[in-house]
Amino acid sequence: MLKGKVAIVTGSTSGIGPGIAKELARLGADLVLNGFGDTAEIEAIRSGIGREHGVRVVYDGADMAKEEAVRGLIAGTVEKFGHLDILVNNAGIQFTAPVEEFPATKWNAILAINLSAAFHAIAAAVPQMRKQRWGRIVNIASTHGLVASTHKAAYVAAKHGLVGLTKVVGLETAGSGVTCNAVCPGWVRTPLVEKQISDIAARKQIGQKQAAEEILAEKQPSLDFVSPSQLGGTVAFLCSPAADQITGAAIPVDGGWTAQ
Repeated sequence: MLKGKVAIVTGSTSGIGPGIAKELARLGADLVLNGFGDTAEIEAIRSGIGREHGVRVVYDGADMAKEEAVRGLIAGTVEKFGHLDILVNNAGIQFTAPVEEFPATKWNAILAINLSAAFHAIAAAVPQMRKQRWGRIVNIASTHGLVASTHKAAYVAAKHGLVGLTKVVGLETAGSGVTCNAVCPGWVRTPLVEKQISDIAARKQIGQKQAAEEILAEKQPSLDFVSPSQLGGTVAFLCSPAADQITGAAIPVDGGWTAQ
C-alpha cells in the first residue's frame, strides 16, 4: 500500500515509535528514523527493519528540541529521497509535578519537544506535500490531548496544543491531497509509562504488576495496555485511501478512557 512512499517517524528509537515505523515499513514505505539512544541499539533497529521488510531505512539524530534541527530533518529527507510523503510526529518526553512545583526548565523542554517540534516539522513539510498533491501528517498526541490528569501541566498543555495544531493544519490543507490527524493513545507500556509504574510501586511499596494494574484501573476501562503495533495499524489506516477524507481529527486509541 505504501510502496514508493517515504516516511519520517520522530522518536522512533524506543517506545511507540518503532512499532509505528515497523508497520509503515511492512506496507512498503522507506523510512527515516529519529531519536536518542545507544548507537548500537539504534543501528540494530535500523538494519533490522530494512532487512525484514526490504525497504530503505536511514537514521537522523536531529534534536527535536531545536528548531533548526527539526527543519533540517525535513529538508535532509527530501534531499536524500527526493520527496517526503508521511510525517509522524511522535517524539515526546514527560515529567510530573504539581503546577506550583513544576520546574520552568521542564515546562520549556516538554513544550519544545512535544509541541513546537511538530509545528516546525509540519511547517517545513507542507510545501513539499502540497507540491506533490499527497501527504499524510499524523501527530501522536495522547488521551491527555483530550482530557487532563493532575501533575502533568506541561504534558497536558502540549498535547492539547498538538490536537489544536492538528485541526488548524487539517483545515489549511483540506482539498490539497494532504491530511493531518492526531492519534490519542491511552496507556501504552513504553519507557515513559514504565517509569510512572515504578514510581507508584516505590511510593506505595507494592509490586510492579500491582502498580500496572492500578494505573490501568484508574483510567483505562479495558484494563489492558495499548500496543505499539496497534498504534502502527492506526497510523497505517490514516495513510490509506480509506482515510482520504479524514482530516483534522483526533482519534482515541485508549480502551475507553475518554468515553467516560
